[in-house]
This record gives sequence, C-alpha cells and structure tokens, in this order.
Amino acid sequence: MPDREPLPLHATPPAVTRPAAPTGRTSSADSFHALVGGEPTFRRLVGRFYELVATDDLLRPMYPEEDLGPAEDRLRTFLEQYWGGPTTYSDQRGHPRLRMRHAPYPVSPGARDRWLQHMRTALDELHLAPLPHATLWDYLERAAHAMVNTFDEGAR
Repeated sequence: MPDREPLPLHATPPAVTRPAAPTGRTSSADSFHALVGGEPTFRRLVGRFYELVATDDLLRPMYPEEDLGPAEDRLRTFLEQYWGGPTTYSDQRGHPRLRMRHAPYPVSPGARDRWLQHMRTALDELHLAPLPHATLWDYLERAAHAMVNTFDEGAR
C-alpha cells in the first residue's frame, strides 16, 4: 500500500453540496410537516394556542394588534416552514430572526412558562403519536427558552 501524505492542517475541506431550499407551497411527502398531517395540524395547533393567549393577562398585552389573526398566521407559517412545509413565511417576511423580532417584547421566564403552558395544551389536544409529539415539544421548549430576554417579571 503506497504511503499517503497527510493533508496539512490548513487544508480546505472538499465542498459539500446541499440540496436547494424547498420552493413552492407544498411539503415533501417525507417531511415532518407531512408526517403530522400538514397544514390542518398546524392550523389546529396554532389556532388553539391563540385561543388561550386571547384570554391570558400576561401574554395578550404582548400582541399589539387588536386581532390576533395576523400573529396566528405568522406563527403557523413559521412552524410549517421550519418542519418542511411551504416556504410562505420566508417568502412573505424574509429570514425568521426570532430573537430580533421578539426583542421589543419583555419575554420573562414567567411569560415563557405561560407560553409553554398554552402551547402544551394545544399540542396535547392534537393527539399526535408519541415520537412526533415529543419531537415537536422538544423544539417548542427550546425555542421558548431562547426567546427569554429579561428576568424582570414585572416588565411590560
């Protein structure tokens, strides 16, 4: 076997070819989005979540719009895109930049916990199989923790 010369430490690794980002308004059949039932499932999840937010004394003031419909659409299209569905969110709003978009609102640990409480209720009511349920919950929990931007529970 011939001796092979090791690559120098500063060598550039070979380029990695990644598939193009999905386009269009449909999800692939093997995406998580499709696995859990596509748009109807995400509509139920986010619709129920915002029903709970509408009557929440801590979270409702964080939504400046009189009608929660636009916020509901934004969250639904974001989640659908994240999980392999249509690219509607980025087509309409660009990169999600979640921390930046939430910066104007005081997201305390208490607000995070309330958000998670309502999202858990909405998720549980979907009656997903255990693995998709756990997968979705894990993401929602991590995302909620990442949005905390104050530890002042009285901030509004």
